[in-house]
Amino acid sequence: MVIVICGVAGSGKTTVGQLLARELSWKFYDGDDFHPTANIDKMRRGVPLTDEDRQPWLTILRLLVEQCVAAGENAALACSALKKSYRDALRPSDEVKLVFLRGEFSLIAEQLRNRRGHFFNPQLLRSQFEDLEEPQSDEDAIVIELGRTPAELVNEIKDRLRLQTCGSNRKEEA
Repeated sequence: MVIVICGVAGSGKTTVGQLLARELSWKFYDGDDFHPTANIDKMRRGVPLTDEDRQPWLTILRLLVEQCVAAGENAALACSALKKSYRDALRPSDEVKLVFLRGEFSLIAEQLRNRRGHFFNPQLLRSQFEDLEEPQSDEDAIVIELGRTPAELVNEIKDRLRLQTCGSNRKEEA
């Protein structure tokens, strides 16, 4: 199974994804690590990415997801996946689950103010909210409300996906 943890910049995708992967003994991938240099440069300068900018990046991430699924590798992937078309591109099979981290602009802006050492220019947060298409019911995404600790968010994800921490890397049978 691959869990794609999505949401706007500063929503905690990496923190939650790393903690989830560590607790489940899964691989963790950060979508930011796969951005072309040109995308990173644009974001540092405060220039929003376009669909064209994101396309090669999404193609690379889809290949990563497909490789994980084909190999039977359990993984968590942190990726903004702001639009339905992006999430569709990252979901080649039912073995890919979407988890959307939802939060108010003010909460996420505060989280961004406290983040250090990342290339994302906090001035871009408004454009991320403008581009955001929150998952609808037909996407079968798990929506997690922010405002709690990362551990609480991870516990909710595990509960809602019926995942075990103690030694099992596979979904429990319901």
